[in-house]
Amino acid sequence: MSKSTTAVIETFSLEQPTKEDGQAMWALAKNTTLDLNSAYKYIMMAEYFSETCVVAKERGEVVGFITGFIQPEHQDVIFIWQVGVDSSQRGKGVASKMLNDLLERKACQNVRYVEATITEENKASQSLFKRLARDHDTAYEVKECFPEEIFPEEGQKAEYTYRIGPFSK
Repeated sequence: MSKSTTAVIETFSLEQPTKEDGQAMWALAKNTTLDLNSAYKYIMMAEYFSETCVVAKERGEVVGFITGFIQPEHQDVIFIWQVGVDSSQRGKGVASKMLNDLLERKACQNVRYVEATITEENKASQSLFKRLARDHDTAYEVKECFPEEIFPEEGQKAEYTYRIGPFSK
């Protein structure tokens, strides 16, 4: 009697985005609570900062993304601009997987700190970055970065910098 084997078809991937992914990143951001930037921003990030950005794809469709860059004046810091995850993927650890994938890349070999700005109301992002610190057994600190009064639009909340690290390589 022969054993039957089942082939596992991988339907989920984490990749460096291409400029063609930019449109899907923008569309995903448009359907979330993220601040929506121009479509050009997402296309530009995917083209010129692909080594520090991530797209999560399921069956070839973008279901999550991270836009980030290594700060020119602080080569050991990666700044995470946005993390977006489609509602169909929430609760599956997609954001954490994308962050960890990013930290493993050659482009981040000298990164010792992750920074992101987060409003007081954004509990999901706060939890994501606190979890990153906990999972990597490192510290995090929070300080005000952009006070409410510097924004030209009424209703924009203060942004706090979450700094996670140092990461040991």
